[in-house]
Amino acid sequence: MTQDYEVEFVERSDREARFLVRGITPAFANGIRRAMIADVPTFSIDTVRVIENSSVMFDEQIGLRLGLVPLTTDLDDFEIGDEVTLSMDVHAESDHEGGSAGPVTAYSGNLVSSDPLVEPADQHIPIIDLKEGQRLEVEADAVLDRGREHAKHQGGVAVGYRHLQRVDVVGDRGEFQDEEPQILRGVIEERAAEHASGGATNGDLVRTDEFDHDLTNRYPGKELDVSDVENAFVFHVETDGSLSIEELTLRAVDTIRARADELRDAVQL
Repeated sequence: MTQDYEVEFVERSDREARFLVRGITPAFANGIRRAMIADVPTFSIDTVRVIENSSVMFDEQIGLRLGLVPLTTDLDDFEIGDEVTLSMDVHAESDHEGGSAGPVTAYSGNLVSSDPLVEPADQHIPIIDLKEGQRLEVEADAVLDRGREHAKHQGGVAVGYRHLQRVDVVGDRGEFQDEEPQILRGVIEERAAEHASGGATNGDLVRTDEFDHDLTNRYPGKELDVSDVENAFVFHVETDGSLSIEELTLRAVDTIRARADELRDAVQL
């Protein structure tokens, strides 16, 4: 039997998104979250060969910083364990008139990859400031692996979810009753548009930050009842740029499906 799911984006950018998924259980929602963190592989620098490092920073510190640079990852062209070589050569020289050329910063964008599919996802991550006469020359091997092996391979740097919530207006607040803040965080499904401040339509998905997370700002003077929408969850996902939001989510679901198939095959007699 095939289960139908409904997915709707609340907001989306290149590296961050909120989207609603209906028709899934809490266990499956948590499975998606865990898979996005631990099961979807990304490239990350694993081995660094220092050719010259005359900066003030130890080789091990340089290696740590390089290991945390997110690298673009094309999962259709690589398999777990594949390696790509990158190199960096940055030096601060005196200018041609003999004066000081000043400090130079080595950035992630100075990494040159042997494969155009695997490059720094962000060109402007600072690695080290080099003073006049200092040089940093390294070669590095990036390996494709999963977040459960090391946190540097986690493409989903911030992944969480909340129940979608509904707010029902159950009456008017008493004339002499204090209106205390009623704080709610996440996304609500509009069901009382006629009582909401500002423009609203029933069925809209509304982020609570639009009314400072305080329901009394959206429904002034009203008594409210808040409830969870069954089997409906809003995911908030942020990536490090190694994968897009869509790729990270779809690959996470694929890993769950693959493990379920393995379990089914293992238990069949």
